[in-house]
Amino acid sequence: MTNEAPMPNSEAMRPTFDIRASSFIRHSPFVIRHFLLATLLGSLPAHAHPLQAEPINHAYVFNFDQFNLPEDPDEHLVTGGLLLMAELNCTACHVVPQAWQERLKPKPAPDLSAVGSRLDEDTLWLMIRSPQHRKKGTQMPGLFAGEEGDDEKVEALVEYLASLKAETPKMPAGDAERGKELYHKVGCVACHEPALDVRPPKVPADAEIEKPGNASVPIALADAYELNALAAFLKNPLHTRPSGRMPDMRLSEQEASDLAAYLHTGRVAEKATARAALKIPKQGIEKGKALFSSMKCTSCHSFGVPPSGGKVPQTAMLPFPAKAGAPNGCLAEKQPTGTPRFDLNDLQKRALRLALAEIQKPAPKLTAQQQIDWQMSRLNCYACHDRDGKGGPEDPRAQFFGVNDPTAESLGELAHLPPNLDKVGRKLTRGWFEKILWGQNGSVRPYMDIRMPNFGQAQTEMLISAFNEADKLDQAVKIDVSGLEKHHRAELGRKLLGATGLACVSCHGLKDRKSLGPPVIRLTHTVERLQPEYFKELLLNPQVTQPGTVMPPMFVGRKTADKDIESIWTYLREVEGQPLPEGLMSAADFELKPSDKPIVFRSFIEGVGTHAIGVGYPGGLNAAFDGKTSRWVIVWKGRFLDAMSNWQDRAMPPIKPLGTDVKPLPAAPSERIFGGYRIGKDGIPTFLYRENGQQVEDTLKPAGDHFERIIKTNGKESKEVVSW
Repeated sequence: MTNEAPMPNSEAMRPTFDIRASSFIRHSPFVIRHFLLATLLGSLPAHAHPLQAEPINHAYVFNFDQFNLPEDPDEHLVTGGLLLMAELNCTACHVVPQAWQERLKPKPAPDLSAVGSRLDEDTLWLMIRSPQHRKKGTQMPGLFAGEEGDDEKVEALVEYLASLKAETPKMPAGDAERGKELYHKVGCVACHEPALDVRPPKVPADAEIEKPGNASVPIALADAYELNALAAFLKNPLHTRPSGRMPDMRLSEQEASDLAAYLHTGRVAEKATARAALKIPKQGIEKGKALFSSMKCTSCHSFGVPPSGGKVPQTAMLPFPAKAGAPNGCLAEKQPTGTPRFDLNDLQKRALRLALAEIQKPAPKLTAQQQIDWQMSRLNCYACHDRDGKGGPEDPRAQFFGVNDPTAESLGELAHLPPNLDKVGRKLTRGWFEKILWGQNGSVRPYMDIRMPNFGQAQTEMLISAFNEADKLDQAVKIDVSGLEKHHRAELGRKLLGATGLACVSCHGLKDRKSLGPPVIRLTHTVERLQPEYFKELLLNPQVTQPGTVMPPMFVGRKTADKDIESIWTYLREVEGQPLPEGLMSAADFELKPSDKPIVFRSFIEGVGTHAIGVGYPGGLNAAFDGKTSRWVIVWKGRFLDAMSNWQDRAMPPIKPLGTDVKPLPAAPSERIFGGYRIGKDGIPTFLYRENGQQVEDTLKPAGDHFERIIKTNGKESKEVVSW
């Protein structure tokens, strides 16, 4: 049996482009050429489900196809050839000069340690026999040319791989309709094909849905996965595909199951009819394992523990051929069994020949920006983000990026498109980079439906230092965040942010409060998220620092700008212990509500005096101690205190207990000298004072509907009940 002959490669000539009109000025000229050519050639045929995307008849590397054309000069195309060399894992088998090894290191191929739990034997047979036939556009090369004995070898490999099983986590039942919505909302369509029967949020009902000009990353094996295994894969793709080319979309188990159900819609498992007709006898798992090694499959694929234990041995590395046109090489017109066949198109072959010549030269030292561009190209970050005038989603994909808060629509593209990455290296702290790239809780745009994928720490950590280096200023903005200067007062910063100050709360929310207007990024994690120098740079000149921002230049010409910005920073640094700015705070925010531990609050309490110390205990018992006379003065039940006058009125009029059943306690029998208080591990304060020359420790502890009072005098303890 021979491999199916590839179809005429019309796909190779179909141009790729970014047609987002507002991004033309940010994209290189070759991207604009893509748009013009695509307009002349017309649109793709209609299709409904993403699995029905127009087939790609060559090994598909997204950013190569997107940013390279046959008309491109050699000096441009050679970089695309290097990208192909890396992404097609040429260096997993071939040795490159040492100076090129780091740049061209191969990506980890899928872990096959449990592949038998994901794919049935027919799918494995079809994929091994002719990868490009079973999954159009795959980067997996074919190794069989139809020579004598190939069928038996394929069968042996199938038996071996089918034996590699592991228990798959049980996932919940999925809902295909929810999965369909999720697929078109969270960012899957940035790389994969959108379905024709889904109308983007802003496309009128009578308008034709524009189809992507760039080809989509194929997902043709999704329907072949066992359903539960597909859901488990979507929940944690980095476990199976550690390269991050299929990133973790931060899905819940239910969301992963819903997506799996959608991708299985109308699924009809493809049968390997040729395999059935051949009736090949069993070959044995051990033969398949030996072939897996001898045919150099281990150069790319890793395992947990193979069936017989131990590790599958790695094979020897091969030198690149001296000439790109070696008769039996990967770039030859025909390859014998055992030679990888990628079904490359003419443009890819030309680019790879240029790359082979390039690596014979000394490797150039990449600038930080070139390192970023290289890694963003390998991970396909340009599908969502633009940086340095390159990338960003094309309109037919971007039209699916919606918002979940209608008030965000006034922000335009800022509301639904992933942010531009210019200057991000001097913008974000390392800790926040880690949250965004591979950690948790890094999102600050809750109004945006699309999610930031996790590509894995191994794939993205290098970007942090590269961003830092590429984006640093020759002369950094100076800002004093010591908190030591007189103007470093949180209260001043709070007033500036408030409705009667600079009215920052008109756009920015804080903590659990939305802004008074459009839902721009909340300021809660500003100090944790932003480098202080960038914070000041942005406030001093928003449009220059972040072109396209809706932030007004509030500090231009302001004589106190330096001090005001530092005061705002101080407030945001101390925000957890500060009241909200005017406009975000309601009267209910001033009420002190004990939860897990008592609240100790010093204030001017009515009936107690100017040296009052209120103690609110969980459970609805409260008391107030007078630091001037060193005694418990009142107890009451229910609600504790309202701190409004303390936080908003400089005169600080006395505040009243909010609860009921206020009971005064007896006066002290003699003069006392206050000695402060200490708080125990349970949060309960013990007040210290001297009476008649003796050291006293005085504690009230809740005991149901009353207090137990514990008094220690010179270490001797006594107890009494305070009830009412």
